[in-house]
Amino acid sequence: MTAIHTDAVASEAGPGDRPAAEPPPRHLAIICSKGSLDMAYPGLVLANAARMAGHDASLFFTFWGLDLIRKEKVDDLHVSTVGNPSLPIPTLVGGLPGMEHVTSKMMRKKMAELDIPPVREFLQILKDSGAKLYACELAMQMFDVKREDLIDEVDDVLTAMDFIDLTEGAQMLFV
Repeated sequence: MTAIHTDAVASEAGPGDRPAAEPPPRHLAIICSKGSLDMAYPGLVLANAARMAGHDASLFFTFWGLDLIRKEKVDDLHVSTVGNPSLPIPTLVGGLPGMEHVTSKMMRKKMAELDIPPVREFLQILKDSGAKLYACELAMQMFDVKREDLIDEVDDVLTAMDFIDLTEGAQMLFV
């Protein structure tokens, strides 16, 4: 009597015989460490792309990145003009009074033309899509930020170690 090798039989199954296993969703963990208007968007756009593709996204706001989720700051972020190598203006000009306001206004106008939401609205969109938003406990202690100072969309306040544990296996990006 001949033994039947079940693996061989399974591998010979036709394309419609058995549904293919879905790969598990990827998880993107994004550390947002900068609080300027121009640096707010890379992390938000990446998290949005992940959610649109059906992947998990967790954002961890630390140090100046806390400004993106602080009630008093989120609507008044500015483009960094001094020492910003990507701005097409000399550093000396970037330091002139009012330049930060002008460049920030120009960026907001261009983003509105492209239908890119303001930071607060973008965070709400991410939250509604299932993304997780976390504040860094240490940064909050350093800058005397209280839980009630944060926007309502923030899921929790975590230590860095908690965030690493929570996002185990995720692709980690530092913005």
